[in-house]
Amino acid sequence: MALNSVFSSKDWNKQYRKSNDAWAIFKIMGEFVEGFEKLSQVGPCVSIFGSARTKPDHPYYELAVEIASELVKRGFGIITGGGPGIMEAGNKGAQKEGGNSVGLNIDLPFEQQANPYIDHDKLLEFDYFFVRKVMFVKYAQGFVVLPGGFGTLDELFESLTLIQTLKISRFPIVLVGSSYWEGLLDWIKNKVLAEKYISPEDLDLFIVLDDAKEVADYIEKFYAHQSLSPNF
Repeated sequence: MALNSVFSSKDWNKQYRKSNDAWAIFKIMGEFVEGFEKLSQVGPCVSIFGSARTKPDHPYYELAVEIASELVKRGFGIITGGGPGIMEAGNKGAQKEGGNSVGLNIDLPFEQQANPYIDHDKLLEFDYFFVRKVMFVKYAQGFVVLPGGFGTLDELFESLTLIQTLKISRFPIVLVGSSYWEGLLDWIKNKVLAEKYISPEDLDLFIVLDDAKEVADYIEKFYAHQSLSPNF
């Protein structure tokens, strides 16, 4: 009997997708399990975000190195996306001070090689963005967000949404680079807040700073009377 007399093309594609989706569940579970097992042993960390395109001679790169170093001095490890640019700078600053340097690398076409400043036992590789994003939030006691593109903005607004909707406990979110964030913040205040799509207190969920020591001091002070633990 001809195969096409048993399955139409539509039926065949449907069965194929079901099979692939079922197997994908095990791969997703594997990424969660590995991430939970490794990161639960790392201790308190701060996630540093920013553009992969930032060059080592850029002031924001140098600032990210300094911020990571200051945070390590205060007992925090550093988690980054594991790639170049600001991510590399964060890992470099952590390693420079002997702190935990974690990289959550993502498999992307044509880019995103793991940077050399990640501790060899703290490099995790992900295929799924959503699994990786869970790790950033669950095992970070703060977010430091330097200038970046869509990926950086995605992490920023997801964290704000999770805190706003009480899905996770509040943690410090610091935007670094007031001149970079100025236009976005003006729009949020003059449009989003003015048209009542957010509440005035939502603007208190983050702070804008430009100095590395001020960033580290703010996060350290936040936890002066709060316990350090995973966020959900």
